[in-house]
Amino acid sequence: MKLVDGKLWRFLLVGVINTLVGSALMFGLYNLAGVGYWPASAANYLLTSVLSYLLNKHFTFRHREKGWRPAVRFAATIAGCYLLAYGLAEPLVRWLLAGAGETLRDNLAMLVGMGLFTGLNYLGQRLFAFRPTPPADKF
Repeated sequence: MKLVDGKLWRFLLVGVINTLVGSALMFGLYNLAGVGYWPASAANYLLTSVLSYLLNKHFTFRHREKGWRPAVRFAATIAGCYLLAYGLAEPLVRWLLAGAGETLRDNLAMLVGMGLFTGLNYLGQRLFAFRPTPPADKF
């Protein structure tokens, strides 16, 4: 299976849409509404995950499996990637920018977290959430 193909480009297009919506939400909540780092980044991924699921299932991966299994695998992928990406981004940025202000560190950590999340999420969705289903036996 090639990881760089039409699915990657469709995933990136969906990602642009999600990033624009999610960034406005996350940075707006943090900088304008005074919501903390974790709630702001979580709101981004919880709300845009619904849009992402629909677009990636039908447009990106053209996945035909019915029922709850793809949705459960998608939710597990989102949760795992979110915790890993943002869990790594925050301490890494705090360590690298130890002398910087908290607002700068948090904003940069959210940006780094978005980048890490995108790469992990593509792999997770392609290989786990919307993995190709094997053809049924014809016997």
